[in-house]
Amino acid sequence: MEGVDAGYLYLETPTMHMHTLKVALIDPPPHYSFQHLTAELVARLDRIPPFQRRALPVPLALNHPLWLADHDLDPAKHVLRHRLPEAAVMADLESLIGQIASIPLDRAAPLWEVHVCEGLADGRIAVVGKMHHALADGAVANALLVNLTDESGGSSADRALHSPEPTPSRPTQVRLALRDAIAQLFTLPRLLWTTARAVTQLVRQRRRSPDAVPRPVLDVPRVSFNAALTARRSFATATLPLADIKEVRRRHGVTVNDVVLAVVAGALRAWLDERGERPARSLVAGVPVATDQPGAGRRLAGNRVSNLFTSLATDVDDPDERLHLISRTTAASKEVQRALGPQMLVDWVQFAPPAPLSAVMRLYSRAGLASRHAPPFNLVVSNVPGPREPVTIAGAQLDDLFSVGPILEGIGLNITAWSYVDRMNFSLLSCPDLVADLGPLVARLGPALDELLTLEADAR
Repeated sequence: MEGVDAGYLYLETPTMHMHTLKVALIDPPPHYSFQHLTAELVARLDRIPPFQRRALPVPLALNHPLWLADHDLDPAKHVLRHRLPEAAVMADLESLIGQIASIPLDRAAPLWEVHVCEGLADGRIAVVGKMHHALADGAVANALLVNLTDESGGSSADRALHSPEPTPSRPTQVRLALRDAIAQLFTLPRLLWTTARAVTQLVRQRRRSPDAVPRPVLDVPRVSFNAALTARRSFATATLPLADIKEVRRRHGVTVNDVVLAVVAGALRAWLDERGERPARSLVAGVPVATDQPGAGRRLAGNRVSNLFTSLATDVDDPDERLHLISRTTAASKEVQRALGPQMLVDWVQFAPPAPLSAVMRLYSRAGLASRHAPPFNLVVSNVPGPREPVTIAGAQLDDLFSVGPILEGIGLNITAWSYVDRMNFSLLSCPDLVADLGPLVARLGPALDELLTLEADAR
């Protein structure tokens, strides 16, 4: 296992769960049954290899765990059925998803579950995919979703699952771990040199740039959701027209991601004002960005992602000025990322010591230390382009699609925008012990977009 993937395992604690959620709302076909859907999903596992493997820690934590497909998969442990209350609406589904998100995945099995939630009043069914971040980032999740669709190859019901591979003996596991650890040591001198060169370039770039990129911790205020987590999770959604977001982008010469950040910023500013807790300094967002090289092709496993930090300009009154400040700061942050290089974080995390890092993270969570210092940043805001055309899975029309990543100690809010056809679907994940009700924040997203739509076309 690569260090960047293993890192998500090391970060996990009883209160910080490192799984992601994908929620598909489907219109079931006339012949729908839970058994048929389960059979179709399991039969398509040959298209999504990460779902067949489990993480095996090596003896004495000498190196990162091994990925192994050494057991037969038991569908009953991975595909679970839920019945919503009678005449259930979206709020009931969101409550159930919050409960699903509150339970960590079983490390002894492949790190995924599918929860089939039946009983919505409109007849739709929700299929909630829950997978560990060690398996996939947003780009991989998108590719795996495409592989599951009927459009990628039709029915798979007659396909057989893999034959389990043998589990390496403990001496073999030790030998493999030591071999890879020694090989890693030989890469250290080159990594130190490239890091020193990148840091020098970064210092020069920051001096030249007219737009200051916020510094983690140093430039970050604290708000109510920046504290230690409990194990509980709350989930909420909002849907906005993708055409409106693209119209704001067109008028002002910014990117779709800039508009998404500005919508989130406007909603947070209004929400914090209503609560009387908007800080004088702007909130800072951590924005995951893919680091795949151009032309690298689709990945079906692992993580190639870094974080950039940008101001949400929540201290700026004028929405037009706020949008363009976000755009300029995000562009400057991308320059910082380019100066550091897309592989630097991946290369350094490869040296993360499994046992000490896991022990430190558990102690940090148990002691509630995230409530005692400024957060690295305030929240995660992610934007992933989803399918542009309607798709079907096992003969069922995929009507809507939502996605959200994990929250972190001290960073108790994740807002993920995932587009599907003509909609931009926002998913919010938090801890109810930090934010009792996500509803008022969700309700501010639409007005924040409307505010941007009413701006005059940019003449800059």
